[in-house]
Amino acid sequence: MLGNDVWIGTESLIMSGIKIADGAIVGARSLVTKNIGAYEIWGGNPARLIKKRFSDEDIEKLLQIKWWDWSDDKIKQNLHLLRDSDVESLWESGKKYL
Repeated sequence: MLGNDVWIGTESLIMSGIKIADGAIVGARSLVTKNIGAYEIWGGNPARLIKKRFSDEDIEKLLQIKWWDWSDDKIKQNLHLLRDSDVESLWESGKKYL
């Protein structure tokens, strides 16, 4: 199962039954044998956790606002925030849609 906003590098192999949570990244040519958490970066053969993309607090905020479910208009209005790494500003804008 793949979450939203997941990036999977070329020639990666995901084993059957593996869950890859929202915002995760899998490096190219990785062999994924374990579930991958939200906003984690994994790579290698076998794949291992390299790092988290954001702090645990920021990950929780991103999961709460679920920006990937927003309408096209909401995304366009907040595109400058989505392209930035400032999760707090995105959170402040996005929580009004909760």
